[in-house]
Amino acid sequence: MKNRILIVDDSFYMRTMLKNMLTDAGYEVVGEAANGQQALEMAAATKPDLITLDVILPDNTGLDVLRGIRQEQPDVKVVMCSAVGQEVIVNEALESGASAYIVKPFSEEKVLEIVGSALQ
Repeated sequence: MKNRILIVDDSFYMRTMLKNMLTDAGYEVVGEAANGQQALEMAAATKPDLITLDVILPDNTGLDVLRGIRQEQPDVKVVMCSAVGQEVIVNEALESGASAYIVKPFSEEKVLEIVGSALQ
């Protein structure tokens, strides 16, 4: 069975790029959210195996969203997506239960490696 992935990023370009990479690699992208509120609603509705979660969202921080998701779905894997220079936030995310993080700009190889290992 395909692993189901929810993509959370406020950038349409980033969401599209991730969706294409993941779909091409055989994953099922069950939804795309552009902000924290959408992310929490879609995570509850789609019950993904893994969520890629942007650190900076227009209405919320990725950390707040991560904590919200953790309360509802403690087993879902979360991979944070971060621009360079957000190490403090990323470390806090890892302490809050994120599986891994991807630094933007990223290569397809790196994304697939990190997502693959998070899902094992």
